[in-house]
Amino acid sequence: MRISLPEPPPDRPSRARIGWEIAIVLALGLGQSAVYAIVQLIDRYSRSTPLADQTATLNPTLSDRQVFDFLYQMLGIAFSVVPVLLVCFLLWRRQRPHLAVLGLDGRRIGRDSGRGVVLVLAIGIPGLALYVVGRLLGWFVAVDPGPQSGYWWTVPVLLLSAARAAVQEEFVVLGYLFARLRQLGWGPWTILVTTSVLRASYHLYQGPGAFVGNLGMGLLFGFLFLRTGRLLPFLVAHFLIDAAVFVGYPWVASLWPALFGLPAH
Repeated sequence: MRISLPEPPPDRPSRARIGWEIAIVLALGLGQSAVYAIVQLIDRYSRSTPLADQTATLNPTLSDRQVFDFLYQMLGIAFSVVPVLLVCFLLWRRQRPHLAVLGLDGRRIGRDSGRGVVLVLAIGIPGLALYVVGRLLGWFVAVDPGPQSGYWWTVPVLLLSAARAAVQEEFVVLGYLFARLRQLGWGPWTILVTTSVLRASYHLYQGPGAFVGNLGMGLLFGFLFLRTGRLLPFLVAHFLIDAAVFVGYPWVASLWPALFGLPAH
């Protein structure tokens, strides 16, 4: 099966410059998260509390005062997408479509969005099953998407957090890295495996089960992106999965509290 990558910009920088550029982009976001996640996993395993009895909060409350919690949440979301703006700047083309190298050309929006919804089923259901089994086997910490406050802005902020995660990961991992690593002469399968391992590594703070689950997600997303070169389906799928987890958590946790490390009521 022949697999091709999206065409890179015509003005290619030197290999050394590309290498430094990749390092800087990753250090500003996902690479930094990967390093912290690895250290967090080591920290968790070095504690006397079993991994299955520990908890990871994805969207913690940042202040006990509503207005400052809101401000901190919004600032965190805004600054976390700076690496996305950077890669858009680096790969921007003078001619239209400006971000074609990232797999975005403004065409077939409806069809691409529909494919994203289908991907939710392909990823979400097996992912939930893996989490349930992983919790029983002690491969995951208890994941608390939080916060559970009743503020008027809680759900909108959680949806923005889901959008932030989708944009940050898919723009950088699928769009940017696939384009730049191709310029370095990497083959498609090497790029696919490397980016999938990166995607899995910054989820290690949730336990080794999260590494396995996100590795599978990365391999599927990467393979399909190699085939289509279109980024929007993966943005839609990632957003919908995270939105369902972040917003639907209170209901699901109330039904199956043991899976989330919560006391039964």
